[in-house]
Amino acid sequence: MWRLLVKLIFWLRGGSLKLLTIALIILLVWGTLSPVGTLIWWADEGVQLLGLKTNPKVMPISPNTSISKSSQLNCYIVFLPGVGDFSANQLTSGEELFLDSLVAAHPNCIAVSDVFPYSAANESLGGKRVLAPLWNFADRAQGWLAISNVVIKIRNLWRFAISADPRYGPIYNQGIATAIIERMTAQQPIPEKPQIILLGTSGGVQVALGAADYLKRRLEANIVVVSLGGVFAGTNGFKVSDRVYHLHGKFDWVENIGAVVFPSRWRWSVASPFNQARLQNRYTVASSGAHAHDGAEGYFGENLHNKGVTYVDLTLQQVNQLPIWLAKK
Repeated sequence: MWRLLVKLIFWLRGGSLKLLTIALIILLVWGTLSPVGTLIWWADEGVQLLGLKTNPKVMPISPNTSISKSSQLNCYIVFLPGVGDFSANQLTSGEELFLDSLVAAHPNCIAVSDVFPYSAANESLGGKRVLAPLWNFADRAQGWLAISNVVIKIRNLWRFAISADPRYGPIYNQGIATAIIERMTAQQPIPEKPQIILLGTSGGVQVALGAADYLKRRLEANIVVVSLGGVFAGTNGFKVSDRVYHLHGKFDWVENIGAVVFPSRWRWSVASPFNQARLQNRYTVASSGAHAHDGAEGYFGENLHNKGVTYVDLTLQQVNQLPIWLAKK
């Protein structure tokens, strides 16, 4: 076995073309099979959405629930992170600071940060999965092996693609909407017609827009989507969202990808939901400042930008200025 492995390694070293070919084959197979998990979730849990299952899951109450806040709560800030995340509870210190500061500034809101947007079942990559050892290794690798975490991003990118896919997207996005409602309820009982602020970055924005349709149907909520360097198509969510705000950094080139690869974002696709929202002034684009897409100078970066202001502080200033914050009931 070891002799075979050594031979394989030396063969791979024989040329980058071989390695690239194998990687391409693996990615194609992986991409072809990626909807299977979504279909399995639908077969097991999705029937509950059709009223065919009478024993819905009871989700545990989150430990940071504030009972004293229930009388004034009318707003949920649902945070959906980018494709580099490993699980629903893997927020960076900058992301935690950002959400804590938003809730402190808007006491009628509560943050929901335990939704993993790259699993219809809201299951982290380290859960009961066949490839869990691979994901755990990629997440914990250090030194030169840390480059292996790119497989997590590739895996999550396939889920991002499923969310935007008209064939599998409806099933996947219903799963995410169900997870959002479950975690909202776990934080605090949902009031009538709440405001839901779906706040995401990178691929999380596409998943937020995909879930918006189903959240609107099930909760009759006022839905606002806030994109921080988001990459998204121009179909899902734009019809039902009251407003969509896209904030982008000066040094963030990744967020431009969505406008290039999705025809529904092209200006001449006038009838697309994205362009209709744009023409109706329900879609707003603004600069967030000198942000990169991620890292220490990204939207949640804690490096200093200028005179004691960090990059995450800069993001907070821009988001707090948006006209989306409702007064206390």
